[in-house]
Amino acid sequence: MHDYDLLVVGSANADLVTAVERRPGAGETVLGSDLAVHPGGKGANQAVAAGRLGARTALLARVGDDAYGRLLLDSQRSAGVDTVGVLVGGAPTGVALITVDPSGDNSIVVAPGANSRLTPADVTAAASLFQAARVVSVQLEIPLDTVAEVVRALPADTRLVLNPSPPAPLPAEVLAACDPLVVNEHEARVILAGAGAEVPEAPEDWARGLLALGPRSVVVTLGGEGALVAGPEGMARVPSVKVDAVDTTGAGDAFTAALAWRLGAGEDLESAARYAAKVGALAVTRAGAQVSYPTGAEVAAL
Repeated sequence: MHDYDLLVVGSANADLVTAVERRPGAGETVLGSDLAVHPGGKGANQAVAAGRLGARTALLARVGDDAYGRLLLDSQRSAGVDTVGVLVGGAPTGVALITVDPSGDNSIVVAPGANSRLTPADVTAAASLFQAARVVSVQLEIPLDTVAEVVRALPADTRLVLNPSPPAPLPAEVLAACDPLVVNEHEARVILAGAGAEVPEAPEDWARGLLALGPRSVVVTLGGEGALVAGPEGMARVPSVKVDAVDTTGAGDAFTAALAWRLGAGEDLESAARYAAKVGALAVTRAGAQVSYPTGAEVAAL
């Protein structure tokens, strides 16, 4: 019996968000809206998204002993996430600087702060959390050697979901553990190019190329076009859910968290991705990341 449906290992940031009429070019200054501060970070986002859906969730992360750190801890706890694995101190809490244009698209710069101090030793010390988790989800806003240690810490019956964001070349041992590797178009292209593979134009060819690198399965998110899932059972397109987008910040994190949870509950990859597409769609209809995530009841009503 697992105590957690999902253990998220990753980043926790304060999101500093401003709306702009257009994003600035090099050397250009544009005026934005009043600054809004939201709890964010890909790891913290995924944990809150899963918690709000009803998954028994824990987070392994590091925040600073500061106001942003307290904001993040409060957000996790309000979503029902177990914060026993959140380490405090060592550096200021990470910060993401986000601009959002009228279409809802965003540009993000991350100052990692305490996230860069989440070490392999922290993973080793959290062995009991890994033993208690049905699925582990991780991203790349923490050091890559820490991600590699997560792979080594996985019990034999625990599934790994990896979103390589921001994208970077991945060791073979990490790729081989992914089930699935979850990428958007940009991440797919960077990983294929970094592995010396030809970068094709069709998403189906991206998926085949990524599978050839070693993951057990792959999910390619395609924004308004939905997603593509690929694995031993074959390949399938998952349609998007049509909504009016307000802010896409954190929508991919909501998708990945929902996908990981449903896979741990025993759903096949395509069914889990269809559920995750609904969660991601609802998330873009509201401003912010964690504050935009739907409850399980809201997804059921969509």
